[in-house]
Amino acid sequence: MSLSSPDSSRVESPDPGARADSRLLPRHIAIIMDGNGRWARERGKPRTEGHLEGMKAAKRVVQAAAELGLRFLSLFTFSTENWSRAEEEISYLMFLIGSNLRKEFDFYRKNKIRILHSGEIGRLPPDIGDEIRSVVSDTAGFTGLTLNLCINYGGRDEILRAFKRYLEAGGGAGITEDRLRSFLDHPEIPDPDLIIRTSGEQRISNFLLWSSAYSELYFSSKLWPDWDTGDLKAALADFARRDRRFGSAS
Repeated sequence: MSLSSPDSSRVESPDPGARADSRLLPRHIAIIMDGNGRWARERGKPRTEGHLEGMKAAKRVVQAAAELGLRFLSLFTFSTENWSRAEEEISYLMFLIGSNLRKEFDFYRKNKIRILHSGEIGRLPPDIGDEIRSVVSDTAGFTGLTLNLCINYGGRDEILRAFKRYLEAGGGAGITEDRLRSFLDHPEIPDPDLIIRTSGEQRISNFLLWSSAYSELYFSSKLWPDWDTGDLKAALADFARRDRRFGSAS
């Protein structure tokens, strides 16, 4: 299985039209948006500038995903490990998340994008939690792309919280894979067919550990703030060439 593909905006999507053939598209793409800090450092700018540019890249990719007809997109926005960063950087990230949830509602409405949240909402600042709940509620009826924002999210934490919910629901010895899955943050979302990580790092960093068991992996050397529609199409074209066997013979 190929794990990476050269970056090129010249690579065509599986179908050059706005709506690609659904048989060639993954149902669910998840992206580890990595490289904001390095993008800023290479330009002599503060890390906050890199995060701002990363937010702009996220909007470009979400727009492209919606136009291509993707059904589910998960973005690793803030991890459970990110709390170890400098307080100033965390404060800016929280501000950026909160302000963009408000500011982009018209964008979500225009593109019929439904917002979901994965992660532990209780540890987030109360105003951020309120903004997340509000945009989730206000977009609940939209029928286009489902955008899953993973904020204060960790794969191990999700599994631990799922098991706690299972115990609170009565537990018992009859635990099965399907039963435990039903207590994950969003069991209704299909497993990610494709996980993308930018910036050249080749690991999944505690992201969607349960649901990524058979995900295809695509590693891009480009830093996240530089990503655009062409990069997403390149990843989709690479995915369309994969032979997915899920443990069976070809």
